[in-house]
Amino acid sequence: MAEVQHLGNQPHRTCIGCRKKGLRSELLRLVADARGSSAVVLDERRRMAGRGAWLHPSEKCLALAVKRRAFGRALNGAALTPDVERRIMTGTRAVDTPVAAATTDQPESGSEN
Repeated sequence: MAEVQHLGNQPHRTCIGCRKKGLRSELLRLVADARGSSAVVLDERRRMAGRGAWLHPSEKCLALAVKRRAFGRALNGAALTPDVERRIMTGTRAVDTPVAAATTDQPESGSEN
């Protein structure tokens, strides 16, 4: 009998750059800045309030998202992306590992008691 690897119920999200689906753990979650500016903020812990958008941590997907003006559509007008650009540019040069390995050791769910 062939052994099937059980991955559980891992949620999938769509990248606003390439429009391909990927596991939530492989994508960056982005939100509009809560202070009312038009900046896009990285949600490293994936817990910030508000509507989120998802992006693969690659320069290619970032360029596609900027070209398509996807940030403004996905995040109600937020379009300034210097924090996102900085994270992707430094993240891809430093280590080519999945985003999940680069995030904190805290669980994503609200179950830490």
